[in-house]
Amino acid sequence: MHFIVKLFPEITIKSAPVRKRFIKQLRDNLRELLAPLSAELSKEEKIQVQREWDKIEVTTSNNDPAIKRRVMEVLAHVPGIAHFALVKDHPLGDMHDTFEKTLAVYGPLLTDKTFSVRVKRAGEHDFTSTEVERYVGGGLNQHSDAAGVKLKNPDITVKLEIKHDRLYVIEEQIQGLGGFPLGSQDPVLSLISGGFDSTVSSYMMIKRGIRNHYCFFNLGGRAHEIAVKEVAFYLWNKYGASHKVKFVTVPFEDVVTEILESVQNSQMGVVLKRMMLRAASQIAEDMKIQALVTGEAIGQVSSQTLTNLSVIDEVTDTLVLRPLIVMDKTDIVDLSRAIGTEEFSANIPEYCGVISRKPTTRAKRDVINAQEDKFDFAVLDKAVASRKMVGIDEVMDDLEETVPVEVLSVVDASAIIVDVRHPTEEELKPLYVEGCTVEKIPFYALNTSAPSFDQERQYLLYCEKGVMSQLHAAHLADAGFSNVGVYRPESPKRK
Repeated sequence: MHFIVKLFPEITIKSAPVRKRFIKQLRDNLRELLAPLSAELSKEEKIQVQREWDKIEVTTSNNDPAIKRRVMEVLAHVPGIAHFALVKDHPLGDMHDTFEKTLAVYGPLLTDKTFSVRVKRAGEHDFTSTEVERYVGGGLNQHSDAAGVKLKNPDITVKLEIKHDRLYVIEEQIQGLGGFPLGSQDPVLSLISGGFDSTVSSYMMIKRGIRNHYCFFNLGGRAHEIAVKEVAFYLWNKYGASHKVKFVTVPFEDVVTEILESVQNSQMGVVLKRMMLRAASQIAEDMKIQALVTGEAIGQVSSQTLTNLSVIDEVTDTLVLRPLIVMDKTDIVDLSRAIGTEEFSANIPEYCGVISRKPTTRAKRDVINAQEDKFDFAVLDKAVASRKMVGIDEVMDDLEETVPVEVLSVVDASAIIVDVRHPTEEELKPLYVEGCTVEKIPFYALNTSAPSFDQERQYLLYCEKGVMSQLHAAHLADAGFSNVGVYRPESPKRK
C-alpha cells in the first residue's frame, strides 16, 4: 500500500527554510497519528512515513482494505495536505510497459465509461507527457470496454505520474483538508460554548495549523459542560490529535449572579462578554498564549454589532481573533455539517442566565463603565482562580469522581453494548463483540433512546477512546440510570 501526499499550495511558496520546517512538521504529525495503527501490524508491515521536497510518502506492505480505509481516514483529516493518492509504484519501463501497468489498474473501471489520460512528468526522458497520454490512451481505448476517449469532462480521468525512473499509477485521489501543519503556528485559546459558531471557529484555527486550547465558561449547567467537553474532544480527536491541548472550565455561575444583581438589564449581555474576555485574557497570559478565538459574526446577535464588539474588546490587550466575522449563519451550519459537529451543536443543552429584554446594540463606554463600577470584581477573580484545567484526552476524569461508572473490558453475554460513535466512525471500524448484542445509538440520540432501556439488563457504552462513552455514561448515571456502564476493550498487543 503506497500513498503519495501532496502539500497544501501555500506551503510550497514558502522560503526554503520555512517550507522544510513545515514539511518536517507534517511528517512528524503523520507519524504520531499513524503510530497506533502501525502498532497493530507486524514488524514487516509497519507504516513508514518519509518526506521529500514536494511530497510525503506513506507506505506499508499490508494491503488489507480495512487498514487502507483507516490510513485514508487519518490522511483526510490532517491539516497541511492538499490531496493524497493511493498509487501503484513501478520502475519506469518503455511506453508499452507503462500502458500495461495502467491497464491492470484502470481496465476494469473503464467499462462503458468515457476517459482521458493525464500525465505529470519530472526528470529527463526521451518522450513527452503528451506522447505518453496518446500511447496509453490509445491502448486503453482498444483493449478495454471503454465508451471512448473524451478530453473534456470525461467520466474517468486516468492519472499517471512519472518521476525520473519511477512510474506511479494513481488508483484513487482524495481531497485533503488544506491549511498548514498543526504546530507550525503559535497556540491560541478558543472560547467554546459548544454551539455552531464556537466549534466551527475552533476548527478553522486547527486547519490553519494552530494548536487550539479550549476555554469553557460554565454558566450553571452540568449537562452543558458534558456536551461541550464532548464536542471539544471530537474536534481534537478528529483534526488535531497530533498535539496535546488543554480544556479549561471556568465556574461562571457567581459572575452571572453578580451581573443579574448589579447591572442594568439592557447592558447585561455586553458586560458578560467583557467579563469573559477579562477572564480568558488572564488564563491566556498564565498559559503563555498570545491570542483568543471567539465564534462571533457581525450582526448575528445584539452583542455582535461593531459598536458592541469595540466596547467589549477594550477590556483586553490580548489579540482577539474572530474567523467567522463575516460569515452567514447558513454557511457556518453547512461547515459544521461538513466537519461532523452539526449533531453535537444541535443537541447542546444551551444555558444562559443573562438574557436582556431589550439588549443594547450601541453600547456606550461611559454607561458600561458606570454599570461595572457596581460589579464586585472579587467574584470574577474567584472564578478565574477556581478554574479547572485538564488535558483534552482526560476531560472525563473529574466526572468520575462525582459520578462513578463501571468500566469493563470483559462483558457478560447478557449485556448490551451500545456503540455511541458518530455513524461515519462506526462505519470505518465496525464493532464486533463475540457473544454479545451490539446496538448502534449515536451519542446525539442517547437522550431519547435511554428511557427505553430494559431495566433488567446492563448497557455498556462504547467509543474508540473511551472518552465520549465515559461522558455519556456519567451523565446517564447522574440522571438515575443505574444499569449503564462503559465497555473499554483491552488494547491490542503489539506484534
